[in-house]
Amino acid sequence: MSVHGPESPLRIAVLISGGGTTLRNLIEKIDAGELDVRIVLVVSSSPSAGGLQYAEKAGIPIAVVRRKEHDSREQFSGAVFDHCRRAGARLVVFGGFLKQTTIPDDFTNRVVNIHPALIPAFCGKGFYGHHVHEAVLEHGVKVSGCTVHFVDNEYDHGPIILQKAVPVADDDTPETLAARVFGAECKAYPEVLRMIAAGRVSVEGSRTRIAL
Repeated sequence: MSVHGPESPLRIAVLISGGGTTLRNLIEKIDAGELDVRIVLVVSSSPSAGGLQYAEKAGIPIAVVRRKEHDSREQFSGAVFDHCRRAGARLVVFGGFLKQTTIPDDFTNRVVNIHPALIPAFCGKGFYGHHVHEAVLEHGVKVSGCTVHFVDNEYDHGPIILQKAVPVADDDTPETLAARVFGAECKAYPEVLRMIAAGRVSVEGSRTRIAL
């Protein structure tokens, strides 16, 4: 069955831990009229996350939930998703959120993440940011990319919605590869959000289906 029916605009909460480049991309797409979603909340795991400046500038409500202030992952996750519920978010979007969460039942298949590699390669605990691109180059692979997927209770796991591939050049550095992959991310994430907002994404077991 469909994740949920068409919704315009789709109400989302964006979760961040650092610089907020994904959040910035989504805000720019919304402002340009290219993405029919409304960011109703930004949740940060750090009060000093650079991405909070983008939320403040855009007038988006902010909540800070720090892992160290909670005794367990479940308590931390409960606090995060309580904020999302109160804001009326229909979908939770991870934008460089580095804290593992427990997904509550009412948010099953309502949480998405983007990973800077082609899952199931170069993913899992410890594979984030430059660590991913360094590993890609060390292994000498010729193609990398990004993956948008639903989030479950394992790192970089859950049904894959969309993948975009980019070439890996012989003279790439982690920085040049990261920039190329991020260019793909800037297209992939909005594309997925548009499909979910249109009610085109359904989940069957461990697979997704995209309706035309």
